[in-house]
Amino acid sequence: MKIPCAPIFLFLSFAVPLFAQERPYFVTYSHEMEEPGNLEIEMYNVVGNPPGGNAFFGSTVEFEYGVKAWWTSEFYLDGQSTQNDSTIFTGFRWENRVRPLMGEHWINPVIYAEFEDTSADKSLREVVGHDGVPDFSDSNAVARLNKEREMELKLILGSNYRGFNISENIIAEKNLANEPWEFGYAWAVSRPLKLAASAHKCAFCRERFQTGLEMYGGLGDRHSFGLSQTSHYIGPTMNWTAPNGTTLSFSPQFGLNDYSIPRLYRFGISYEIEQFLSYFHRGGSQ
Repeated sequence: MKIPCAPIFLFLSFAVPLFAQERPYFVTYSHEMEEPGNLEIEMYNVVGNPPGGNAFFGSTVEFEYGVKAWWTSEFYLDGQSTQNDSTIFTGFRWENRVRPLMGEHWINPVIYAEFEDTSADKSLREVVGHDGVPDFSDSNAVARLNKEREMELKLILGSNYRGFNISENIIAEKNLANEPWEFGYAWAVSRPLKLAASAHKCAFCRERFQTGLEMYGGLGDRHSFGLSQTSHYIGPTMNWTAPNGTTLSFSPQFGLNDYSIPRLYRFGISYEIEQFLSYFHRGGSQ
């Protein structure tokens, strides 16, 4: 899968190093918002081999911007490459997350809304309805004829307790082509290996590593809500944040039933640019 990486590396070359705790989740959202004015550039990838189908590589490039302390907006570009088939651009997504309660509470809610315009997508950024192995049987030429314009809503609930982050997502998705609402869930927990920062700078101090567990799956649709013919995945997660602010993430994930892909391998890289728009203001004043 060829992803246009040149813009990403251009941004990184002008970025200010920034150390932040990025949660090691690939599907689940935590309640934590992007800092106002900061831009985070992320690339998340998944590799899978569905039974009876061809192995695939799904990829998403994300641009996450902190509009306000209570509002984060994110734009996605999706693509995929399928063995013995082709490499294609599959579409885009635009999401907004709003946090109605500021400050830290026992449970912190966030409201999420996303518009998606994709076809033949294999990024598996969420699993809803009856998503499963049968969705990966068509060739890219056939699958991309099925244009999916969808609205996705999530209720994100997050808590921090003694260094642990616990996040739950309740998902409802509606294809705008008069199809029923589909439902899903995601759940994750994580913790840094060490809470207190070391007195000296180091690349591989324990506080730069986070480990956790993630689980997600579909819950059917409005006509057939439940677990019948739904796929579910679980797996350990880990990330490492380098001294320059780059975060690397990895997770092997395992299907929990025959309707799921047996194994998924997820990996990602992200970088946060502090006060992104100030670079343009600075350049214009020179």
